[in-house]
Amino acid sequence: MIPATLSGDPRVVLTLDAGGTSFRFSAWRGGQPATPTVSMPARGDDLAACLADIVHGFLRIHEQCPAPPVAISFAFPGPADYPGGIIGDLVNLPAFRGGVALGPMLADRFGIPVFINNDGDLFAYGEALAGLLPEVNGFLAAAGNTRRYRNLLGVTLGTGFGGGVVTGGELLAGDNSRAAEIWLLRNKLEPRTHVEDTVSIRGLRRGYARAAGIPLELAPDPKGLAAIARGRRKGDRAAAREAFRRFGEAAGDAIAQVLAVVDGLVVIGGGIAAAAPLFLPPLLRELNGNYEGPDGATHRRLGAVALNLDAARDRREFLQGQRRRVLVPGTGRRVAYDPATRIGVGLTRLGTSQAIALGACAFALRQLDLP
Repeated sequence: MIPATLSGDPRVVLTLDAGGTSFRFSAWRGGQPATPTVSMPARGDDLAACLADIVHGFLRIHEQCPAPPVAISFAFPGPADYPGGIIGDLVNLPAFRGGVALGPMLADRFGIPVFINNDGDLFAYGEALAGLLPEVNGFLAAAGNTRRYRNLLGVTLGTGFGGGVVTGGELLAGDNSRAAEIWLLRNKLEPRTHVEDTVSIRGLRRGYARAAGIPLELAPDPKGLAAIARGRRKGDRAAAREAFRRFGEAAGDAIAQVLAVVDGLVVIGGGIAAAAPLFLPPLLRELNGNYEGPDGATHRRLGAVALNLDAARDRREFLQGQRRRVLVPGTGRRVAYDPATRIGVGLTRLGTSQAIALGACAFALRQLDLP
């Protein structure tokens, strides 16, 4: 579902998905990978070695490109001045301190423009261009429904709780390169902390350790916890399910806060997304929950109903809506009206890494074409 403007573009862009433990380099052309991926460990505790590895990784991909690349575009952790290409003080890559001009360094070395963004932003951008957003609009068109969606919130669940917002085809970057920093929202379950302390790998492991009454260092990784929760591995099944329930509730609360402003689809990616059946039900319950007023009366948390696009029943309800025709006062004419406001929540359609790379490629080409 690559848009024609991207699939027909012959230009090559070098990309990188930079994480706290590994760097994955590739080149993209026409919305598709143009080279194999090259993976390297992230030596984030040694700045000189890390920068040398980044240059070396791009050189290895450059040698395999089917045509000379026109830009480098990639995801890198923040905080950062992304438009300026300057990386700030990173937690997972501690060698980056005091401001490292990574973008200008690479532009000097390769002689082409360099664009850097947050991985959550590029994930959302990729899914908005060629993933969940166009898929949903295509399904609506096929169902004869005239409603179309233009806004998308992308969230990544893994080492951290990342986010990105695309509205009307434009990536929301913010004036300080800090838009959609959803990990900083208040944690509903532990209000003195931010939500990432629950919605993350460490949060899942901590939740299991507390519920099981064991030291944190003995708690398995998310894949292991999911196996325990499903009864496929020995462990405290009730504690594992409780950890995922808390994870989903906290994530749902944060997503609801953002949806009150963004009002669009939600796409979920990241390594923990594979455990969606364990955390998605409490997440959706939170989105569809209620507030209680001082008089005891309740009203919906969100005006729109949140539906699981990966569940057949919810998807049918989402596509159908409540279409009717209402009379235009003073005339005999009727117009279409759908009073059922709804938000669709779905898992990544492209895969997290693919969405980030595609978003990076598309972002660079868009920037190069600006007047």
